[in-house]
Amino acid sequence: MKFIVYDNAHDFERKIEPFLSEKEDVFSLFYGVLQAIKADNYENPFMATIEEDGKVLAFFQMTPPHPLNLIFTNELRLEETIDFLIKNLFELKINFHSIISLKPWAFKVAEKWELKTGKTHQLFMDQGLYRLNKVNESLQHCPGTWRYAEESDSSLIEKWFNLFEVDAGLTISPIEHVKKRVAMFIREREVFLWEDEGKIVSMMKKSRPTKNGVTVSLVFTPREDRKKGYARTLVTVGSRELLKDFDFCILYTDMMNPTSNKIYREIGYEKIADSVHLVFDKRE
Repeated sequence: MKFIVYDNAHDFERKIEPFLSEKEDVFSLFYGVLQAIKADNYENPFMATIEEDGKVLAFFQMTPPHPLNLIFTNELRLEETIDFLIKNLFELKINFHSIISLKPWAFKVAEKWELKTGKTHQLFMDQGLYRLNKVNESLQHCPGTWRYAEESDSSLIEKWFNLFEVDAGLTISPIEHVKKRVAMFIREREVFLWEDEGKIVSMMKKSRPTKNGVTVSLVFTPREDRKKGYARTLVTVGSRELLKDFDFCILYTDMMNPTSNKIYREIGYEKIADSVHLVFDKRE
């Protein structure tokens, strides 16, 4: 086996593209982030494969400070491939504090990493990965209309971005970083807003487009406007709009939140995989 680190995202994509295309929906996060790496939207990305006789057994990607994303292509050789991964991560001193992957793979890697380093792992988020091919048109919509976010909405979206991070238990991004990201979101017409009687009450975002699909993310409604159906209606109409340009939509949910999972299923999203985000303690 060989552990090969790539500096060029285009070379990396050419090597792994057949596997990403085969399961474009399940591996949409990896696929979408890779497109952003190719567009130079991340600094110091990490890209690597494990190969044997020219065949890819696994591939990995990380955009610090985000988690290390892990994909394995040969279940029959999973154990030895993970052992080889652990050996190289340790010897090359690859600095990571969390991983994200399909649930069985993630826990196997975490257990072996703990044996190697003594660093224990904790479940940060138990995620359901959902796919939408067609919106359920029978749903009743709440009052209001949708529109794309405009520059005048920037301050509100910046505030909601940080509140979304609070709700999700994420590290709060510095406001300077948020301002830059929100400006890009608006410039690229990625943020959808729902307005009711002139008041903005909910938002969602188009994220990580791939060849045939796109991800719905950053779904947020402020506390005072929750339980009124705004988020469900916005995701319904926003997803329908996205399906004009894409074959399917992808959405990650927190499996610990039964309400949101129920809402997305009502819209027409169907669960296709279980993913987990695991974090390691920082002991040296």
